[in-house]
Amino acid sequence: MSSIDEIKARIDIVDLVSETVQLRRTGKNYTGFCPFHPNSRTPAFVVFPDSGTWRCFGQCNEGGDIFRFVMKKEGWDFPTALRSLAEKAGVVLEPLTPERQAEQEEFEKLHALLEEAVTFFRYHLLETRPGQAALAYLQKRGLTPATIESFGLGYAPESWDAAARHFIEKGYTQQDLLEAGLVSERDSGGIYDRFRNRITIPIRDAAGKMAGFGARILNPEDQPKFLNSPQTPLFDKGRLLYGLDRARKAIRAEDQAVIVEGYLDVIALHQAGFANAVSPMGTALTEDQLRLLKRFSRRIVLALDADAAGQKATLRGLEVARQAMDQATEMAFDARGLLRQEGRLQADLRVTTLPEGMDPDEVALRDPEEWRRIVEAAKPVVIHVMETLAGGRNLEDPKVKSDIAAQVLPLINDVGNPIEREDYRQRLARLLKVDERALVGVQAGGAAEARRARRRPASRGEDKAKPGLVQGIKPGRNLEAHLLRLLLRQPETLYNLDRTLQQAGLNRFSAQDFEDADHQVLARLVIQSLEQDHMDANHFLAENMPEPLQETAHAYLQPFTGGEPNNQKVFEDLVYTLLRLRESRVRENLDQLRFLSEDLKGQSELRGNLDEMILQFTVTLQRIQKTLKANVL
Repeated sequence: MSSIDEIKARIDIVDLVSETVQLRRTGKNYTGFCPFHPNSRTPAFVVFPDSGTWRCFGQCNEGGDIFRFVMKKEGWDFPTALRSLAEKAGVVLEPLTPERQAEQEEFEKLHALLEEAVTFFRYHLLETRPGQAALAYLQKRGLTPATIESFGLGYAPESWDAAARHFIEKGYTQQDLLEAGLVSERDSGGIYDRFRNRITIPIRDAAGKMAGFGARILNPEDQPKFLNSPQTPLFDKGRLLYGLDRARKAIRAEDQAVIVEGYLDVIALHQAGFANAVSPMGTALTEDQLRLLKRFSRRIVLALDADAAGQKATLRGLEVARQAMDQATEMAFDARGLLRQEGRLQADLRVTTLPEGMDPDEVALRDPEEWRRIVEAAKPVVIHVMETLAGGRNLEDPKVKSDIAAQVLPLINDVGNPIEREDYRQRLARLLKVDERALVGVQAGGAAEARRARRRPASRGEDKAKPGLVQGIKPGRNLEAHLLRLLLRQPETLYNLDRTLQQAGLNRFSAQDFEDADHQVLARLVIQSLEQDHMDANHFLAENMPEPLQETAHAYLQPFTGGEPNNQKVFEDLVYTLLRLRESRVRENLDQLRFLSEDLKGQSELRGNLDEMILQFTVTLQRIQKTLKANVL
């Protein structure tokens, strides 16, 4: 019996569903009100004990087994639901190697230490005199005692060793405290408390396990204003979103996530009833964080204060943002980076600006409806940028028009969808009160220069110019590797690739396009990631990557030296690279077949078969070349 079957055998679906849904027996089945949409009149939710399944015959029109129920209820992916139900059923999913078992035990020890730290800091907030100043600050921010309790807020005493002494007395080692990020190491030796005289905010991963802390100053003279846990085995600021463990169900229910800058903003928004709010770790928003959110909703709103969304920060370059990411102390608005991330993730990213001088918590606690209106007014990134650049400027001045167009047109070119690009050009033309053809002319000038560059003869020792990202790549394994670099980033692009191939009369993409066995395995995994519907394709790839190929996949996912491509660029390169690879293979096959045909002059039957194959390959080659010509300038 498989682990999944064993879990199903041990957990009764009626008992599981009854934990959150009031069921009544109807014949041999059970009915109730669906927990996944508002309904108090029609009990259209049915549980079938015989098959161990459920279905909503109402608005949801969904169903499944115990795993699907927990996934939908908790906002989890399949692996997370599997682990949770396995623990509930007492089923060991798979034996761990001694090394991994030791690592897992160490992680659990660190989780436990951090949970104890929550209790330690909470005691100092509520039960000590110095903690009263921190408590008063939180109450001044409008947080209720119930909210302070629910989010586990605390106070780190103004001491160099209070936390260290406390946990060492409880049996933890200095190394444990260092790995948990609770202390720092002195240059001269020894340790000291990392958080001192600060409000502490527990940070949990998406599954609700403790990962680290954020800490806010009480003394205005202290620096920095916010201090996070350092990079640890549990805390990676680029891969965590504060509040996601609490927000995931609301994000799924509302099909929208709202990203704000501060931890206290998230807490206040949740208190005000806006439970779909999350925050990054005080740094520039990363693609890993957006990819994490996309598992719950593709509709993401970035709520910025007036300064962060202002003109100076609007067009921050992607590479500059990456270089500054580790040093950034505030969430930066990187328009180009967001557009590229939007294209790669196929998400809907929007931006909204707060009233000047106000934080989200101030808006939401003052007037919840105002916050709702602000979020509803969020605009696509390009529109936000063009309106921000135009704000307060003289749009009758030709120089101003030229300056705005020069900054916005590159953003429009980064948009993958041609219909959206056209709409943005029209909007920009109306904003600047110019003929749209003038904007097209600006773009055409740049494109003409690029075409002239492509026509120039290559200098000695220089590869012939090739479009896109495949400059210098030769046929064979390198082309295969490049295909996988693109597909592992954006598996969904395979849909458009197959459509283009079929329209050209060519076979769909398959693992047989690859000769290397490891690449065939990776290609099959990409196809499987789109055929399954339990989870996001990228998450499926990460969860199902065979251990021997993890190093290869990791290498292929490293950033391109020329910067990450947008969605349209990935598609164009994908078509070009696959056609180049197939063209090379077909030519090789034709050469071999012709050679064999010459050797079989006296064997008419075999030669006839070869001639038929040669004809088929020749037709295929012509189609490939025709498609190459149509898709590559």
